[in-house]
Amino acid sequence: MCDYSLMAIPNRLAASGEDLVVHRFAVGAVGLASPVDIDTRKSCRKTQRLWMKFKEFFSQDEKIPAVCIPPGARLIVRDIPQALQRTFGLRNDMEEAIFTQVTATADSYRDALRFNNGTEVLLQRLAEGQRVRVLNVSSSEEWEPHPENRVSMRMA
Repeated sequence: MCDYSLMAIPNRLAASGEDLVVHRFAVGAVGLASPVDIDTRKSCRKTQRLWMKFKEFFSQDEKIPAVCIPPGARLIVRDIPQALQRTFGLRNDMEEAIFTQVTATADSYRDALRFNNGTEVLLQRLAEGQRVRVLNVSSSEEWEPHPENRVSMRMA
């Protein structure tokens, strides 16, 4: 749902149809956040005086909750950098994925995306600012990608 590294940050569950962005929180970990929360926080910072900005430095993300996604949720991942596309064999800058957890080991990053081609990518590998749309938060045993997002498996 949310990596161990985000447990100290306020969090909430994602909703179907919600748009999110990849965000680096003050703790250094990457997670998902609502662009509305991020924009609201940035606009508040613009109007703060110098002392308030300094004071807020130590609690930068306290008002930006991490948005947790349950394993099995279907997502559309947008703005995938070309380097990531090449590394993981993705065909487009927009791909459908399933949210998953790759390990149950304590104190390790576990949140990942499983793309149509079977590749699992840790959320920590995504670029800050990438957009993610939550299609469905309920898990599904049998997942069939949208026809336009299907990736043919390469023969070795």
